Amino acid sequence: MVLYENGGKKERMDMIALIIAVVLFIAGIVGTVLPVLPGVILIYAGMLVYGFMTGFATLNAYFFILQALVVILLFFVDYFASAIGTKRFGGSKQAAWGAVIGTILGLIVLGPLGIILGPFLGAIAAELLRGTELKKTIRIGLGTLLGVLGGTAVKIGAEIIMIIYFFVRIY
Repeated sequence: MVLYENGGKKERMDMIALIIAVVLFIAGIVGTVLPVLPGVILIYAGMLVYGFMTGFATLNAYFFILQALVVILLFFVDYFASAIGTKRFGGSKQAAWGAVIGTILGLIVLGPLGIILGPFLGAIAAELLRGTELKKTIRIGLGTLLGVLGGTAVKIGAEIIMIIYFFVRIY
């Protein structure tokens, strides 16, 4: 390829690829904290862009498969962290399912804000339908919110590990 005949051009292309990857990494972390952007997908996209732009010189199929598995696991964190928080604060099995369903419906109806409000409202709705008293229902809803926040912390930790592993592999 012509771009890689001259070492200077290759280094410049590698630097541009790294800058794009880092911008996507930052956007991904921000998207995890403020659920407006698809956080982990942006991080994975940054790695893919870097791989394509550098001809996959330092990142192999094993790297991308491992990172893809982490991405898949992190998708499930959104759904199950809220359910775990619900159960931990005395919610029923129905409230845990309400939190999971609330997450899905919240994303559809409320967009990114639904990741926070959906599980909370889903757990509360399920407990109210069961006839649970309002005070306990609110406590369960707050447990759901804590689960969501805990899930966010887990996702940020995993994303940071993904990014560190990326830099270890390219240097």
